[in-house]
Amino acid sequence: MLPTEILKKVRLLEIQTRHLVNDIFGGEYHSAFKGMGMEFAEVREYQPGDDIRDIDWNVTARTGKPFIKKFDEERELTVMLMVDVSASGYFGSGENLKSDLMVELASILSFSAIKNNDKVGLILFSDQIEKFIPPNKGKSHVLRVIRELIYYKTEDKKTNISEALEYSLKAIKRKSVIFLLSDFLDDGYETTLKLTNQKHDLICIQLTDPSEIEMPNLGLIKMHDVETGDTFWVDASNPKFRKEMKINFDVETNDIAQFFRKNKIDHVMINTSKSYIEPLVEFFNKRISRR
Repeated sequence: MLPTEILKKVRLLEIQTRHLVNDIFGGEYHSAFKGMGMEFAEVREYQPGDDIRDIDWNVTARTGKPFIKKFDEERELTVMLMVDVSASGYFGSGENLKSDLMVELASILSFSAIKNNDKVGLILFSDQIEKFIPPNKGKSHVLRVIRELIYYKTEDKKTNISEALEYSLKAIKRKSVIFLLSDFLDDGYETTLKLTNQKHDLICIQLTDPSEIEMPNLGLIKMHDVETGDTFWVDASNPKFRKEMKINFDVETNDIAQFFRKNKIDHVMINTSKSYIEPLVEFFNKRISRR
């Protein structure tokens, strides 16, 4: 039996995201992600305008009339959520932590998937695999996924995206839609990212915080690296220091974005201080326009 407070939080998140799924994301999700294969439906007589490549030459030879094969798209998809639960996610300079938005985004994607009768699975990772829930259907399964997202306590603090992707390549046999949610504060994952994108339909959702983009003038402050445990002092009142921080962030961000574009990997940037609705809808519409 689940504690009452856990049930309440899961239920609250379901209510918060339900209208977004029903009113905004549900239709876009269905249109953006097509089936992974085609299933034979019927043979029918050729009609003007049909693609001649679909002609069934065996039936055509037997009947003396041109017939074509008709196929239906296999609608059912497998959606895997790969969520970074390393310590850097528990950071936010405003109302929302990066980890909070990851949970909410994963919930929206999960409910959108089951609304379209797709399967949903979950991989939680830090610098090791923390949790794996195999793909399945149904509301009760999705509520279990959300429960894990809300209450899982990471056993490690650092990030290893490459190891998580290598695990997914072994664990996920069927071609799937993979949403990788992380702040991407890691390196050395590029090769595995490209391999994953070749096997699966990979979408990378990157979470950032305003203070990472441009550090505010807070004077002399003590900073703590939650992943390494290091503590150090910085002078945030120094314009040169803040400028260097911004330049470093911009260079890293541009490098990541350029890598995604070059390798045709879908990439969505989400800022913790802004609504995620617009960038997510923009992403879905881009996907639809490519179909």
